[in-house]
Amino acid sequence: MSAVLPADLSEAEQRTFVALSEVLCSKRRGRWQVTWKFEGLRLLGPSIRLSQALKDSGIGLLLAWPDAGAAALAKRDGPELADCCVDLNQLQRDPAWAGRGDLLLIVGAQPSDYETVEAICSQWFEPVVLLNSRLEDAAVGIGSVARQRRKGFMSTWQSAFHLEPFIQGALMQEHQQQWELFRQDPDGYRWVKQFDVRPDQEQIDQALAGAGDGLSQTLGAMDRFIDDLRG
Repeated sequence: MSAVLPADLSEAEQRTFVALSEVLCSKRRGRWQVTWKFEGLRLLGPSIRLSQALKDSGIGLLLAWPDAGAAALAKRDGPELADCCVDLNQLQRDPAWAGRGDLLLIVGAQPSDYETVEAICSQWFEPVVLLNSRLEDAAVGIGSVARQRRKGFMSTWQSAFHLEPFIQGALMQEHQQQWELFRQDPDGYRWVKQFDVRPDQEQIDQALAGAGDGLSQTLGAMDRFIDDLRG
């Protein structure tokens, strides 16, 4: 049976939680990425809801933000998680955080946070999750520097959940399974092809160009989902 895109933000968050719970149970230590790749996405609300769901399921966690201001906003909007919210500089200054036995969920790390995140992760004893990280931003670092990052630290991360719409379709991956490509048609999104690893742009273009009109199943309501994420 073909994969189905989430119909709305609530379903996407729930499926992210399920996928993330599965990978966290599979390995005591691991580095995982969750990506909701939507332009203009407001991360604060979804991040707090995902963190609360993990905490409610019995998973101890720290919710780390790029700076003190973002951490303060998270404490304001998610008071029940106030004791779990920290900023990256706090973690780097005090290595004792790494001994708490908690999952570390890092939200919205930027290219400028690369060295800090790498240093924190080198001392962290429990799983780490990057949510909408931009540590691998191609605009930062050129030549051997960028290649070294990709082949080194960034190669240690695995995708737990990925959802990415683009002009002609959408790409999704969950449950440590294959990458699913969808084509956008006038009446909705239709499943096109499955890949063992994340396809590059050329593979995506070729698959979409080769998709015929015989695909019959309309999947997901991505337009409503995008509106939800930006709302």
